Amino acid sequence: MKKRLAAIPKWVPAVLSALLWVGVLILLWEMGARKMDVTKRTPENVLPHLKNIWNALISTKKVAGGKTALGIVMSGAGMTLIRALYGFIAGSVLGFGLALMMKLSGVVERLIFPYLMLIQMIPILGLAPIVLSITGDINVSRIVIAGILTFYPVAANTLAGFNSVEREKYELMYTYAASKGTIYRKVLIPQAIPYFFTGLKIAAPMAITASILVDTLQGDGGLGCILSQSLKHAMSIYVFWIIVFFSAIIGILSSKLMGLLEILVLPNKRRRRARV
Repeated sequence: MKKRLAAIPKWVPAVLSALLWVGVLILLWEMGARKMDVTKRTPENVLPHLKNIWNALISTKKVAGGKTALGIVMSGAGMTLIRALYGFIAGSVLGFGLALMMKLSGVVERLIFPYLMLIQMIPILGLAPIVLSITGDINVSRIVIAGILTFYPVAANTLAGFNSVEREKYELMYTYAASKGTIYRKVLIPQAIPYFFTGLKIAAPMAITASILVDTLQGDGGLGCILSQSLKHAMSIYVFWIIVFFSAIIGILSSKLMGLLEILVLPNKRRRRARV
């Protein structure tokens, strides 16, 4: 029996678990949709059946501006994801740089780190108007908000990586009379890279969410703008649900993409996983 279990590929349990959870969520969704069927409210406005959302997704019927529901979502997605990407890249670079500065100087850490935590406690929709009033440009504000939400998890996790270096490694480098720059290149930065990727995996979905939410402040075709319009019945309500599912899937895939990038950058981690 144990030999048979050992022969099962390691990815099979994970896939079966994911399929089980998807099945449970689908069942709960359809139960809710059936409950809405017997109410006086229009079911698709509250909780439509999944088959209706799928039919709207593949339909060739034009719903607004001569575009299908899928076409509208894809056109808005391109604009939103580009802004999220710019903010994500800027926030990642700045977050890593600040973590390095905080490690180099305890004074910088004590002065800056508490305020970073404070910024993260402000709701996105409360922070967005402030950033918009400062920048005066809705497109710039979207990038800035995505960068801010990326900034903290990357900085905090990278700093944790720097601080995780064992004392013995420092002592070994001092024994070899290594310079401070060498210690950072050979020990601290390599140690912090896995933590850096942990921050990226957390920040990637947050940057996309931030970009969508800020899109709702001003209409110019982003996903958030289309989301608001569909809720106001300016187009098919199914566009709203397509955006909801699309955003969830893109958020999950963005985190998984950071995981794949981590494996490419850190081949040793890939080999350790293979031995587990």
